[in-house]
Amino acid sequence: MGWVGRWTVPSWMGTVEGSPVSSVNLIKGGSSSASSDKRILLIKPSSLGDIVHTLPVVSAIKAQWPGSHLTWLVKRQWAGLVERVEGIDHVWSVDPTARSWITQGLALRAERFDLAIDLQGLFRSGILARLSGAPMRIGFANGREGSPWFYTHRVSVPDSNIHAVDRYLLLAAALGISLPGKARFAFRLLDEDLTAVRELFQRHDYSIDKPWVAMNVGARWLTKRWPLTSFAAVADQLYESYRAPVVIIGSADDRLDVDRVQSLMTRPCMNLSGEVPLRCLPALLSKATVMITNDSGPMHIAAACGVPVVAMFGPTSATRTGPYGTGHHVLTTQVSCSPCFSRVCRHDPEMECLTRITPAHVTDVVRPLLAAHVTCQ
Repeated sequence: MGWVGRWTVPSWMGTVEGSPVSSVNLIKGGSSSASSDKRILLIKPSSLGDIVHTLPVVSAIKAQWPGSHLTWLVKRQWAGLVERVEGIDHVWSVDPTARSWITQGLALRAERFDLAIDLQGLFRSGILARLSGAPMRIGFANGREGSPWFYTHRVSVPDSNIHAVDRYLLLAAALGISLPGKARFAFRLLDEDLTAVRELFQRHDYSIDKPWVAMNVGARWLTKRWPLTSFAAVADQLYESYRAPVVIIGSADDRLDVDRVQSLMTRPCMNLSGEVPLRCLPALLSKATVMITNDSGPMHIAAACGVPVVAMFGPTSATRTGPYGTGHHVLTTQVSCSPCFSRVCRHDPEMECLTRITPAHVTDVVRPLLAAHVTCQ
């Protein structure tokens, strides 16, 4: 059957250690009163997982400078989620076209930002920071596509093999912001969102307040996707053990794969593909008992909500982009080319890094989590 490793996310991934690489004190002494009129532009247009990784930066900024006005520039497809981030005063949406980025970039100048923080580190995000007119523009020294040329301050990353959350927090630390011992992810779980997902469950004749397992079978890369047959087998086994349906989530783009999993199953499941707006996903996943998932954006939302995550990783590194915090479980295999960080598998047998992980490996990890029914930190 081959070797399968189970990696429980260690406690150090929930903390920020070490001193800032450099110090750029926006406000001398970091006093909240001095920052009451500061206008800050946060540039993180995509993607879903990276947006979730940015939440601790927002929390740290607002904790240090509660009177600041924080605008988040994001692609329109993700704007609904950013609107649910605690601490964001304004969401600035852009379309994924060069014309939109230029037009919106010029419009940003009228906002008279004092500071632009570029967490994307690409040419477009760098030039948006420059077009904003902010006198202070900070980003990573190793940003790609020439983006560092547009910054007034560049922050070095001492180790490329650190988690994205910790890397993003380097920029906050370089601004003189005091980082908490534990990164804080804060979604605003609105009553209207909680009501919407509760009513959705009721239409499927199940209570969202009972224990249930969330399952996400999609991922942006084909090489990140665990076999659909394996997802179906896990869902059947868990239903047989607990008589509660597995809830399979996904966007409208995932519907074919979710329908395929449902067709492979011999037991009932709750198919919610295309039924949950992105803005409601934190409210939905915050009520889950555990989540079974590929390396994906919804995985990071569940982890941010304190839900135990069981994730299958093959071509990517859990050290860099795994579920953040303690109490999560990452399943990996000992294949020589993993992690390859490639969207195309050239290994023989194909996708061995994921196919070696069996349904039994997953259910063996999930069952104790269901029995304990605890949240993660």
